[in-house]
Amino acid sequence: MTPSNDLRFSVIIPAYNEEQYLPRLLDSIDVARSNYSGGSKEIEVIVADNDSSDRTAEIALARGARVVKVAKRRIAAARNGGARAGSGEILCFIDADSAIHPQTFDEVDRAMKNGRYVWGVTGATMERMSVPLFITYWMFMPMVLLTGLDIGLSFCRREDFEAVGGYDESRLYAEDVLLPLALRKLGRQRGQKLIRLPQVKALGCTRKFDQFGDWHYFGMLGKAIKSLITGNWHDEKLATVTGTNPAVS
Repeated sequence: MTPSNDLRFSVIIPAYNEEQYLPRLLDSIDVARSNYSGGSKEIEVIVADNDSSDRTAEIALARGARVVKVAKRRIAAARNGGARAGSGEILCFIDADSAIHPQTFDEVDRAMKNGRYVWGVTGATMERMSVPLFITYWMFMPMVLLTGLDIGLSFCRREDFEAVGGYDESRLYAEDVLLPLALRKLGRQRGQKLIRLPQVKALGCTRKFDQFGDWHYFGMLGKAIKSLITGNWHDEKLATVTGTNPAVS
């Protein structure tokens, strides 16, 4: 059954054992919903519970979110499962350990209304900073500016998401890079581009840096380059340190 487009936004939150961080995200979404000029009822929140063993689903339900159970333990599958359950015209994806900006929905709405953009992302500000994190952030910034890809809350139209087949569930990581690239290819046919909204940056969690060390992204680069060369996107260790391995995320 195809969902009706009664709502403007569906916010999709993939979550595996996120009882610690999920309340912070839901708090930030509540604020952003109350600030949305189109009305808070135009926004639904869907937690795609990726077979959690903690209180993730219980917390989500208590806060008024819809909970969708996704048995396949992969973040791409969780995102796709949440998207299938949504009824919004625009799908927004945000990680459970993040928090969003209070004016997020008005800015996303403004960007998507003019028809010039096929996909967008807000970017993120790290919840803490250190010299290694500062260097890591600015090392990746040229790539962000060149490609338009970034972390944070990402968004696209439901019809476009479905047209490219959603997230690639065969990959352990980089599925969130492939989707906007596929959408960019689709958008080129209509003269559409990607957009970044740095004025409403999300909050980026640093728990992987806390776990693996503030320099750990530099240790990943060789493996990431190898994946690009070989096309093998199933390195379990790399998936773990990037935070996309469902066994630890």
